Amino acid sequence: MSTAPSPSQPVAPRKTNKGTFYYIQLVVGIAFLLATLFTLWTNPGMLPENLVENFSVAQMPAITGTPGNLPTSTPRGKPLIGVVAGHKGNDSGSTCADGLTEQSVNEKVAYLVQKDLVDRGFAVDVLNEFDDRLTGYQADVLISIHSDSCDYINDQATGFKVSSALANPHPDRAARLTACLKNRYAIDTGLQLHNSITIDMTSYHAFAEINENTTAAIIEIGFLNLDREMLTQKSDVVAKGITDGILCYINNEDLFVSATPTPLTTPSAAP
Repeated sequence: MSTAPSPSQPVAPRKTNKGTFYYIQLVVGIAFLLATLFTLWTNPGMLPENLVENFSVAQMPAITGTPGNLPTSTPRGKPLIGVVAGHKGNDSGSTCADGLTEQSVNEKVAYLVQKDLVDRGFAVDVLNEFDDRLTGYQADVLISIHSDSCDYINDQATGFKVSSALANPHPDRAARLTACLKNRYAIDTGLQLHNSITIDMTSYHAFAEINENTTAAIIEIGFLNLDREMLTQKSDVVAKGITDGILCYINNEDLFVSATPTPLTTPSAAP
């Protein structure tokens, strides 16, 4: 039977079972600490190229998740404008005694508006009256171009009309677009605003078809009787009035100006 050591005898310390892996970890830890201190206290210009950058990246926490969860930057495309050429692809609209049709007048102006805006950096769709693309159509602006009757009604049957939807999800935007069109079109063409807005304008079919975030308006560019010269011989002026109205809205320009608007510029983003 063994006996316990006497209090006067020293007790041997217990041996620890630390293997080679422990000492490797210790050496690596010390090396990492020294490297960190060296990097922090050394002028970056004295270090090899990319060493600081690579070392900083190595210390960043790992990003978890799949690539689909990470944010990606998507460049903004050109502002998109939709232009409906009234009656195009459907019927002739109003037809004058000499064969002039509303549809032909509307379409010519629509393509001139498209050219004006494309030259200034916009993407522009010219759409038919009942275009399949109108369903859910999403753009910065949609304008539908029409003309009034060929018949002589009275001496007051002259001028243009502008309207947005009667029920509008964004009345502030619609009000600004119509105000811009009224102001710029009157200045460019010299035509007066005719205030006889009809239910066919306020309840225009495309208003109910397009995406609710597309700001839209319909414009009757003039009467094919008393305003015929302007509509047929100065189509470029008519188109400029519409283009200037669109730019007024897109670029958030001053609504009421008394002189010709500033020459058309490259567009900014839609409000």
